[in-house]
Amino acid sequence: MGWKSVADLVGEEGEVALLGAPMEAGSVTPGRCDLAPAAIRRALRRFSTYDVEAGQEIGVSIRDAGDVPVQGLSPADGFEPIRAAVEAETRRHGLTLLLGGNNAVTRPAAHALGVPLEKVGLITLDAHFDMRDTDQGPMNGNPVRCLIEDGLPGWNICQIGLAPFANTAEMHRDALAAGVAVFTAADCHARGMLAIVEEALARLAHKEMLFVDFDIDVIDRSQLPGAPGARPGGLPVRDFFAAARRLAAEPRLRLADLTEFDPSLDVSDIAALTAGRWVCEMLAGFSSR
Repeated sequence: MGWKSVADLVGEEGEVALLGAPMEAGSVTPGRCDLAPAAIRRALRRFSTYDVEAGQEIGVSIRDAGDVPVQGLSPADGFEPIRAAVEAETRRHGLTLLLGGNNAVTRPAAHALGVPLEKVGLITLDAHFDMRDTDQGPMNGNPVRCLIEDGLPGWNICQIGLAPFANTAEMHRDALAAGVAVFTAADCHARGMLAIVEEALARLAHKEMLFVDFDIDVIDRSQLPGAPGARPGGLPVRDFFAAARRLAAEPRLRLADLTEFDPSLDVSDIAALTAGRWVCEMLAGFSSR
């Protein structure tokens, strides 16, 4: 039989939507995260639809909804185009995968689920709190603080993979004061990623919908050179994939984003292939629902 790639699952209609949001403006560290959606789509041609470890074929159809035209726009100006485009896809699909772009895309995406923020549970896999001040407006370093200010209760948020020497004491205090559940990279190493994910899901058991922000810089820098915010000692890439598959299997998960991948920093396609494998894991998890 011939090779069937994940890219071959893409058609005009599908159960899962791919939507690009190539935003690079408003970044704390300037880069080319706007190149990421195209790089991820190219990488999908290099993955087969068969998982030899599980002995299963991905049986999901995909609609590629294209890219939201936000290149060069500030996060404030890009808010409504992203929100509207994500809302349109989440209404039509069981799962929407939003391909950033930088982490500023997370805020408008959370507003796109069609329910009040009080009913949304947010899980982040991120080396950072994303709790920078908002006095200069939204940016990739403050989507969580922005969402809390927008009305998302802190107790609706679980943050997983936070890295040492990558945040401030003020951010940590503010997150805890708001009621955010905080799980450091050390917690994940000590307890196991899936145990942490199950605790997060249990905490958010009464939320109507879930949204997961997969900031790729949570992965150890030696395994992920194509993310400006990645740090040595981050999560093993296998933990990132395991979390993706488990979370995508959760029926309340309607939306997930992948952010902070900068193809201009990539080495030997490591980050592009990691992002492509993330798509595969999300599809495999969704297939198991």
